[in-house]
Amino acid sequence: MTDSISLVNMRFRGRHGALEEELEQPQPFEVDVELYLDLRAAGRSDELSETIDYRGVFEISRNVVEGPSCSLIEALAERIAAGVLSLPGGDAVSEVVVRVRKPEVNLGGALDAAAVEIRRRR
Repeated sequence: MTDSISLVNMRFRGRHGALEEELEQPQPFEVDVELYLDLRAAGRSDELSETIDYRGVFEISRNVVEGPSCSLIEALAERIAAGVLSLPGGDAVSEVVVRVRKPEVNLGGALDAAAVEIRRRR
């Protein structure tokens, strides 16, 4: 499938990490979601009902990041992917790619972010 919808660099604050100090104060997280699905019908009809409403993708991403704590960003990505695939119209999605970045991770040196990317297919 070559058609896709992307939500790039969604930013939320959450309390996630393996260390107690990471759970004390909310910290920033950045999320990208790519959805792969056939967009021909939506392109022809100009009807939202022919595609996936990406407002739902944004809300799932927000709810996961701002919701219950996870130790790993891998778990955040997995929860987002599962939520997206369960959305109304989500059965049209053949593949979802989720990237989660933690820009303020403290590893004792300079870096832009710790990040994971997962890819889930139907």
